[in-house]
Amino acid sequence: MSIPFKTVAAATLLALAFGGASAQTTASGTLDKIKTSGKVVLGVREASPPMAYMLGAGEKYVGYHVELCERVLKDIVPQAKLEYMAVTAQNTIPLVQNGTLDIGCGPTTNNTARQQQVAFALTTYVSEVRMATRVDSGIANLDQLAGRNVSASTGTTAVQLLRKRERAQNVSYNTMLGKDHLESFLLLESGRADAFVLDDNLLAGIIANSKNPSAYRIVGEPLGSEPIALLFRKDDPAFKAAVDDSLRRMMKSGDLEKIYAKWFVAAIPPKNTSLNLPMSTALKQLMLEPNDKPLETYAK
Repeated sequence: MSIPFKTVAAATLLALAFGGASAQTTASGTLDKIKTSGKVVLGVREASPPMAYMLGAGEKYVGYHVELCERVLKDIVPQAKLEYMAVTAQNTIPLVQNGTLDIGCGPTTNNTARQQQVAFALTTYVSEVRMATRVDSGIANLDQLAGRNVSASTGTTAVQLLRKRERAQNVSYNTMLGKDHLESFLLLESGRADAFVLDDNLLAGIIANSKNPSAYRIVGEPLGSEPIALLFRKDDPAFKAAVDDSLRRMMKSGDLEKIYAKWFVAAIPPKNTSLNLPMSTALKQLMLEPNDKPLETYAK
């Protein structure tokens, strides 16, 4: 079952308005909540390939993190019905905090500020925040963006990293915010923005599924490396342990690496194109030594 975006917007407002009440109803723990309701609500993205995206008019959600969520939940709560809710980078955390979502399956960065609000599972992807530009623009590095229009998606850490670089380098960007990644890419595609800043894996997925993939390229030095993970309600050690243990089993068996290859190396729908992003050395090391360390650890 899928829940449309308009419903999510209303749910966000309700969650913010009645946060205390919702938190109390889920105080017994996510596993108990799922057992009582017979369902688990997954927060998914509509436009974040290859991590989480909607495929076709039937509102089927697919992607690397969607599949990981499904595998984990079928492992730890096999009898529960999976219910999908479309969310954005901006409203995922409030909806998790208030018990509307049981688990967030989008590409969310684990950082210390967010750890005060929600809990994160073991890291399952390490991204580099870079920029996509049009091939014919001649833009190949961040220094060339000074004074130019740069698009980014509301609620993403890319926005924070751009502002941090403005302060550090004493430069100024005209940052244009899209409500989601497709809207942000449209700003680049239409010529209103000179670059689009986002995680490299998401940029690759969006470009691969664009009207003219050869017209764009991912360039420039990384603004930062970010640990990406599934997330869920804070202060629920039983649920976190169950999710983490399931992920560890997939890492140890090699199943997680196979799922990664399916979405990052093999051809993916809807255009059956490959992102050609083999697993990084950093992520391979995390398969051997799993952890849930936040972004700030990577910055050291």
